[in-house]
Amino acid sequence: MIEAVGLGKEFERFTAVSDLNLNVPAGELLALLGPNGAGKTTTVRMLGAILRPTHGTARVNGYDVVAQAQQVRHDIGMLTEQPGLYLRMSGLEYLTFFGRLYGLSDAETRRRGVAMFERFAMPGEEKRRLGEYSKGMQQKVGLIRAMLHDPAVLLLDEPTSAMDPHSARLVRDAIRGLRDDKRTIILCTHNLAEAEALADRIAIVKKGTIVAQGTTRELKAALLGDPLLKLQLDRPLNGLLEGLVQVERVEGNVVYYRTAVPETTNPRLIRHLTEQGVGVISLVEIERSLEEVYLQVVAE
Repeated sequence: MIEAVGLGKEFERFTAVSDLNLNVPAGELLALLGPNGAGKTTTVRMLGAILRPTHGTARVNGYDVVAQAQQVRHDIGMLTEQPGLYLRMSGLEYLTFFGRLYGLSDAETRRRGVAMFERFAMPGEEKRRLGEYSKGMQQKVGLIRAMLHDPAVLLLDEPTSAMDPHSARLVRDAIRGLRDDKRTIILCTHNLAEAEALADRIAIVKKGTIVAQGTTRELKAALLGDPLLKLQLDRPLNGLLEGLVQVERVEGNVVYYRTAVPETTNPRLIRHLTEQGVGVISLVEIERSLEEVYLQVVAE
C-alpha cells in the first residue's frame, strides 16, 4: 500500500530526507520514530503528495505521489499535531464543509459523521461548537475528518502530542480501532509506549533515513540480544544448568539466563529441574522496553 524507494528531499543546502526506503503492506500500522529534525514529518508530507520529492519515488495505493498526486490525496487521510479546526463551526458543520470538498453529499456526510462521533465515544457532540471541545475531542474530530471519505491509507503525524493523559488515551483507542479495521497507517510519534502498544512494525529514522526497522520483538533481539529470563528455585543450582542454557548470572537461588527460543528452552529446562528434584518457584521474562532499543539506535 505504501512504497518508497530512495526517497529524498532537499531544501536549498539542507537535506531533510535521504535515500529512504519503505514498504508498508495493506492493513499494517507502522510507527515512525526518531529525534526532532530526523525527517519524519517531511517523509509523511511526501507520501501525502504535499511535498514533491527531490529524488527517489514513492507510491501510495498504487499511485505515484508526483505523477498521480490527485489520486494519492484522494486515497489518504491525514492528521497532524495541529488539525486546523474552524472553532466557530459545530462538529457537523465542519465535517459538512470538508465532505463537500471530498465530493460527498451532505446526507452522506451527516450519516458517516454521526456514526463516527458515536464510534469515538462522542454521541451527540457533533452539534456543539468545536471551540467548546477538549483537546482530545478536537483531535478526534480531526481524525474523523481524515476518515470521512473512507481512505485506504492514514498518515498520522504526532496525533497525541501535548495532550493530557486522558485525551491521549481517547485518541490512541480511536487509532487502535482504525488498525482493527485493517487500514494501512503510518504513525509518527515521540511516545515510545504508544508506538509499542499500537504498531505492527517500527521504523527508526535518523538524519533523514531509516536506520532500523522491524517488529518490536525483532528490534529487541537484534539490538539488545536474546530475551533475558529470571528463574527462581527452591535451592541453589550447584551447576545443574551447565550446557542447557546461557547463564548470565546467579544470585543465590535466582538464575538469569538468555535464550533465543524460550518456547523450546523453557519446557526442557523445567523438565530437567523436576527430574533432579529441584522446585521452580517462578520463571519470568525480564521486560525490555522499546526505549532501550531507541536510545541505543540514536546513540549509535
